[in-house]
Amino acid sequence: MKIALINENSQAAKNELIYNTLKGVVEPLGHEVINIGMFGADDQALTYVQNGILAGILLGEEVVDFVVTGCGTGAGAMLACNSFPKVLCGLVVDPSDAYMFGQINDGNCVAMPFAKGFGWGAELNLSYCFKNLFTGERGMGYPADRREPEQRNKKILDKVKEVTYRPLVDILKEIDRELLLGAVNRKSFKDFYFANAKDSEVKEFLKSILD
Repeated sequence: MKIALINENSQAAKNELIYNTLKGVVEPLGHEVINIGMFGADDQALTYVQNGILAGILLGEEVVDFVVTGCGTGAGAMLACNSFPKVLCGLVVDPSDAYMFGQINDGNCVAMPFAKGFGWGAELNLSYCFKNLFTGERGMGYPADRREPEQRNKKILDKVKEVTYRPLVDILKEIDRELLLGAVNRKSFKDFYFANAKDSEVKEFLKSILD
């Protein structure tokens, strides 16, 4: 599994801590972590809205399998990510959130609070959250006797999202161009995306605005 990490400006200083904690949990499980940044307070700024744009492109184009993102409370990043088709983002505050989101909702993105409640033991909480998200098979239901209706509801939600969202390329074309370029015109994203994305209308559009 390819897992992208995306941080926004208010919590950019914690990128290294989050990245190292995530890597420490998932690499022994055979997963790969791609750090999109921000890499620190002096890095090119991203807002939580731009986190959502990047998550929407990476997941919508199937360049990664999962996105870990967040902001001060996690709520803004979650809302931004869920603005895009093929993204199912949950708010994860603690390990039980992580476990139940993975087992019940089987989403492909989490938004976490990297300021609110981020005190002593924060790296331990992150580690336990990541273990509960990425260890074992997801979508198995919780509790066990709810497995079938939960799996059925997830399929229903996926079908509803196919109806309620427009094609990604149409969305990107109508997003404020300055906002979009502020998200995609960063080396970490461009290097990874263009090396791994399949040919598509989205890829051609992004090439056209970045040239």
